[in-house]
Parts: sequence; C-alpha cells; structure tokens
Amino acid sequence: MNPTRLYKKLLNKHFLSLAGNGSMAALSVLTYAVLYRLLPENDMGNWIFFQTIFALLDAVRTGFLQTAFIKFYSGAEVVRQQQVAGSTWYLAILLSVALALMNIPALWIFGTVNDAGVIFFLKWFGISMLLTCAFNVVFWVLQAEERFDRILILRIINQGSFVLCLAGLYFFDEVSLSNIIYYFLGCSFVSSLIPLVLGWSKLSSIRQRKWAVTKEVILFGRFSMGTYLCSTIFKYSDSILIKFMIGPAALAVYNLAQRLLEIIEIPIRSFVATAMPSMSIAFNRNQPKEVGNMMKKYAGTLTVILLPIIVVVLLIADPVVAMIGGGKYIHTEAANVLRIFMLSAIFFPVDRFSGITLDIIHKPHLNFIKIIISLLINIVTDIIAIRVFGNVYGVAAASIITLLFGVGFGYYYLNRYLPFSFRGFLKTGFHELRTLILGFRVKKAIV
Repeated sequence: MNPTRLYKKLLNKHFLSLAGNGSMAALSVLTYAVLYRLLPENDMGNWIFFQTIFALLDAVRTGFLQTAFIKFYSGAEVVRQQQVAGSTWYLAILLSVALALMNIPALWIFGTVNDAGVIFFLKWFGISMLLTCAFNVVFWVLQAEERFDRILILRIINQGSFVLCLAGLYFFDEVSLSNIIYYFLGCSFVSSLIPLVLGWSKLSSIRQRKWAVTKEVILFGRFSMGTYLCSTIFKYSDSILIKFMIGPAALAVYNLAQRLLEIIEIPIRSFVATAMPSMSIAFNRNQPKEVGNMMKKYAGTLTVILLPIIVVVLLIADPVVAMIGGGKYIHTEAANVLRIFMLSAIFFPVDRFSGITLDIIHKPHLNFIKIIISLLINIVTDIIAIRVFGNVYGVAAASIITLLFGVGFGYYYLNRYLPFSFRGFLKTGFHELRTLILGFRVKKAIV
C-alpha cells in the first residue's frame, strides 16, 4: 500500500481521536510510573489527593460548559457558532475567577489544619484553576469542530512537557511536592498560551456573545454541570473515602489500579469524543432514529473491542502492576483490584453512551438524576465495604453495583424517548467492526 495513501487514510477523526486519547493515557501512565518511583507512599497519596479535589472543582467548570457548548455549537450556522463560543468563553472566565477567589479565605485556615494533603491543596488550587481555563475551552472548541489533529498536538505538549520536567527534577535530584506543583502549573500555562497564539481558541468571539445565548447555555449547563460534577465525585469518591478512612498509603495502592484503567478509558473517550458532535448534529436536524442507531452502533462496537483487552489484562495484571508501580507494589492489593475493575468494565460503554445520549436528546435532568442516585449508592456501599473488610477490595467490588444501576436507569429512559433498543447491540457491534476491517482491506487491495 502506498505510504502516502495509508497516511491520508489514517488521518480520520476516529484514528486521531484514538491517537490523542492513547498518547494522553500513555503519558499519564508514564507520569505516574515516574511519580510512584520518586515519591514516598504518603507524598504520592497527597499528590493524588490534590489531583482528585482539583478534578472535582474543575468538574464545575467543565460540566457546566462542555456538553452545552458542543450541543449548541455543532452543526450550527456560523453566526450562531460565534455567539455560542463567545458566551462560553465569557462564562468560563467568570467561573474560573470565582473558583480562584474561593482560595483566598481558605488560606486563613492553614493554622487549624494538620493534614499535609489538605494544606497542599488549599495552597495551590486557586492558581491552578486560572492557568487551566484557556486549555479547557480550546479543547471543547476543537472537539466540537472535530479537529482531533490539533487536540493530539495539545495533549502531547501538555502531558509531554510535564514528563520532561519530572525527568529534569530526577536528574538534578530536586524531587519534591513543591517542585512538582511548580512544573505542573508551568506546563498548564504553556499549554494554554500556545493555542491562543496559534488562533485556535476563538477567544475573539467573546465580543459577539449574546445574553439570550448565554442564558441558553446556563439553563442547559445547570443540569449538565450537576451531572458532570456528581460523575466526577462518583469517580473520585472511592479515593476520598480511602484517604480518610484507611490512609494515603492505601490510596496510592488503589489509585495505581485506577490509573491502569486507562487501558479501557482510551477507546471509550475516543468513541465518545467523535460520537458527541455527530449525534448532536443528528438531533439538531430532528433525526431521533439516527441518534438511537448511532448510540447502539458506538456502544456495541466499543464493547466488542474491549472484550479481548479485558481478558488479556485479567491474565497479566500482576506484571503490569509491577511494571508501572515498581517492586514495592507487587505484593499489595493493586493487581486484584485491577482485575475487579476489568470485570466491571464490560458495562462501561453502555453506561457511558446512555448518559451522553440523554444529554444530547435534551434530557439532561434525567442524566443528573441517574448520577445523583449512583453517587449515593456508591458512597453507601463504599463505607459499608470499608467498615466490613477494612481494605480496598470491597471498595472496588462495590462499584459494580452502582454501575449496574446506571445501565438499567439509562436503558429504561432511553426507551421512552428514542426509537431505540439494546436488543442485538453486540451483534451490531460485531457487524460494524467487521465492516470497518473489511473496508480497510478492500481499500488496501485497490491501492
């Protein structure tokens, strides 16, 4: 096959989205592999705690604006797109400043807090919110425009620069939590500045914002923010409970297994990133049947792709944990926790796509209700598991109960609003994957 033809064929949105998520996941795993080796367990647990709570605050901004922006921007007229982009930038800046200002009164309680992880977070979360604002908005713009090539570049710059900084700290023997946060903030600033200079951000559209459009984003975003925030709390609630009920060392073990879930999250995030704009366009054009078919196709294909990955990880969990975490994590619970996660991962595609589809068909309140109930179930089962077993196994297993509830809830309500059914969705997935493979072979033979 002609290399030029192959190169052009690979430069499609699906491959670029997968490459972007894959590179991000690989660099993220590499980052944590380095940190696990450089930091003591307690310091590692405190860094994870900072990242966890920062992600919860960032969920307020991202949840409020990302889904609303993509929904209203995708497939719209140029003037409408400029108004949506301007309104989103305006709200993103206001939210970032408001969240950063929360840091000021928090600084006064330093003397009353004895937990090193909490003190570290209170010191740095405000400036972190400001320096990551532009990067987030640019990411949403590029996703809505399906410019996954640019997303790939930004992700490599953002995470790759941080890995290089960690390597420099190790080389000069300057590894500490303080130095790590300095470089984290520096890399965030550079990653935000580059797309602004290159003109990818649509920041100038802020002059074209309209109150009617801003209000529209706000009304939709109030539910999507609740959903995203609760979803993020759900994701990190295990870590928070483990940190305070068992300890930072146990959190480091549990988070190691969570980080390795990136193996599963790579294709899921890639499919979601490419599906959201396409499904939004179909819904905005009043094609509900097409929305249902796309949801079924994406969820089914993704499930089929994940099956062999799950089986392989179940078999090689121990050496993977040793490779990423190092020798001190070989005889911990990390490998078995990873196996529990893998068993539950088979339901991830259906759960994820049922959620975004509820948002796309303009039923964000139902997705919000779903995640609220899921969060409550997860917290209650986590606390019970920790009290009964006193280790991280029960916490991992409890997440399966929550996941099954989410799948059932999403399926029930989608059937009420879409000409849609999960019947035969695995068959659809096999068919779509087979079609993609055969199509690639035919084109290769023609070339």
